[in-house]
Amino acid sequence: MKKTRKCHPEFDFSRVSKDDKKKCDTSIRLRQLPDPAQCDRGFNLMKNYFFHIASDFISEKEIQSIIRINAGYLAKLNCELISKDEFLKVDQLYYFVVTGGTEQQILDLHKKRLVNHTNEEVVLLAHATHNSLPAALEVLARLQQDGIEGKVIYLPQAGKYFNKDKQVNIRNFADRELLAGKRIGLIGAPSDWLVASSPSKETVKKAFRADVIEIELAELKELFKSISNSEISSIKTDFLAEADSILEPSEKEIDDNIRIYLALKKLISDYSLDAVTIRCFDLVLDLKTTGCFALSHLNDEGIIAGCEGDLVSTIGMMWAFEKTGRLPWMANPAQIDLNENSLILAHCTVPCSLVSGYTIRSHFESGIGVGIQGEFYKQEVEIFRFGGKKLDKIWCVKGKIIQTGNDENLCRTQIKVKLNNVYSVQDLLTNPLGNHLVVGKISH
Repeated sequence: MKKTRKCHPEFDFSRVSKDDKKKCDTSIRLRQLPDPAQCDRGFNLMKNYFFHIASDFISEKEIQSIIRINAGYLAKLNCELISKDEFLKVDQLYYFVVTGGTEQQILDLHKKRLVNHTNEEVVLLAHATHNSLPAALEVLARLQQDGIEGKVIYLPQAGKYFNKDKQVNIRNFADRELLAGKRIGLIGAPSDWLVASSPSKETVKKAFRADVIEIELAELKELFKSISNSEISSIKTDFLAEADSILEPSEKEIDDNIRIYLALKKLISDYSLDAVTIRCFDLVLDLKTTGCFALSHLNDEGIIAGCEGDLVSTIGMMWAFEKTGRLPWMANPAQIDLNENSLILAHCTVPCSLVSGYTIRSHFESGIGVGIQGEFYKQEVEIFRFGGKKLDKIWCVKGKIIQTGNDENLCRTQIKVKLNNVYSVQDLLTNPLGNHLVVGKISH
């Protein structure tokens, strides 16, 4: 029997109708418009070359499938696939970002090309699935931090006009005192791909007067191994009872996720932490489990917990929670629609108290462990992101959740947000501050 769960105050809206709650296909059908810089048929006549970059979590067969799916877009850019042996030789190279987790690889390849191609603009091709877009935005954010010219071409809208007169909604950020004295546990180093989201302890201290406490991931692993079945029993019962359904995870995978939660709770107590962020993909590789339930449950308990060792987004979540007392959600901008001025955000974890219901799924990228697929209410939200080398910038917009989704090629919890007309989703393509965004009710 499913229990009734108490939701956080910002989500105490009237229940949506049955029609509204039906899961919808979040794939965006886009009308292509000609780019005035291209010829009148919408094609780029200059020969370009692309090299694809993908994470180890995806097979070669899947890579080739993604390239085929995007072949029409690549043809419009007159792009030809080259091998790794050739990528140093061609004059103009486009980096086709097949999956997320590839950001550092792209920067390393660019560095190699600089030997023979100085001052080359870095062109990143992003597509609509597999966290391609957020990876491209993270790379561009880092390039812009370093003063390097680059751009993102989002393939489903490669021919869309940009409004060059539209002012980017990034401003200096000064409201920093809320986190003074807070202790943030960084468990393991930030994920390698967070090339624009890994500030030093000193930068965090100077920007927010908060302390970063570095903790070896090995400590968590040892605690994980020590947790007995009896310790997880009651937590597991509640988690399963409140779920709408369970799809992929086995009982052992659910048990191991709860062990990660209890191990994190012990570290939080031992180090007197106010918040944590964890290098969670190493859990997939080393322990064959995920941290998605742990982070969800910690957030529900009022302990801000961020993914992937992302200090910037964890600080953003902390700031939002301190300012409003309302839980935020951290997610990837997975797709955009310039015509509709909307974006789809997705992640494999969500605080269960923020959603009307949830399904226990596997983790999207790895296919193992536990991911949480939640259904948000339709409501007004704010989306923001801190950034800049000194963490002194903020991008903040307002909009409304108009759909939830169940696209199997994106992380499990998905929402589509239409921005208010005074804001523009094109900011993300031209001036991103990084990949993860924070969603909540901020009123800032």
